[in-house]
Amino acid sequence: MTNLKILFTVVATLAVFTFVANVIPQVQSAVPEEIVLSADMSPEELASIGEEVYAGVGGCTACHGLGTRAPDLVGVAGSVCAARVPGQSCKDYLWDSLVDPMAYIVDGFQPIMLDQSRTLTQPQLWTLVAYLESQGGEVTVTSDDFAAALAAADAAPAPMLPPAAVDPADIDPVQLVNEQGCLACHALGGEGGMVGPAFEDLIGQDRDYVLRGIVDPNADTAADFAAFAGTMPPTFGDLLSETELDVLVEFFVTGEVPSGGSDGGDGGDE
Repeated sequence: MTNLKILFTVVATLAVFTFVANVIPQVQSAVPEEIVLSADMSPEELASIGEEVYAGVGGCTACHGLGTRAPDLVGVAGSVCAARVPGQSCKDYLWDSLVDPMAYIVDGFQPIMLDQSRTLTQPQLWTLVAYLESQGGEVTVTSDDFAAALAAADAAPAPMLPPAAVDPADIDPVQLVNEQGCLACHALGGEGGMVGPAFEDLIGQDRDYVLRGIVDPNADTAADFAAFAGTMPPTFGDLLSETELDVLVEFFVTGEVPSGGSDGGDGGDE
């Protein structure tokens, strides 16, 4: 009888949990659709893809929309772009703003934006232009623009690999931080952005953790910056040589500039 009671209890318990599991609404994960770009896409299709780039791989929301670091573009970009630079069309202004952002700085904001062609392809950039034009204006990106961009992307030479070996003493980590545009999101010596952890906060951290944060930034996200997860481009492992990465990691972990580098004029010794 004891064994029958145990068996009954087990069966009853399994039945209850099975019933509850089937009552709870099930959410099926959708596999993200692969974005296929073609020269015959309509302006609406380009703008729709551009919206995905804007909110996703482009990382635009890390600065635009915060109200302090860069202008809010959603809903207004297409209505103000043609009036920014006299004689320049909205489309041309937006393109130049993406690939040469230092050419024109909106009053009240700092020159912190990077050349987006370093992380996005020409077709992706044109979808961004189309999306931004659609925000309060008319999309004038044409199939000709996009066909030329696709052709340029196909004809682009393979990226050059960074030098295999460089003397660490010849590398200034503070200069490297500035050249790579890191201060657009991270602070150093009290200067820079707050989208990611300040570099001084990395002092004393595990070297492998810091290196992974540079070459695979989406692997870990600091709790205080979860809202900006996915913003940092995962391309620095290709843009920097192994020696440059070693020097940066050493600088971030110790807070000290290696011999032969800068004397910390921008706060690098702090």
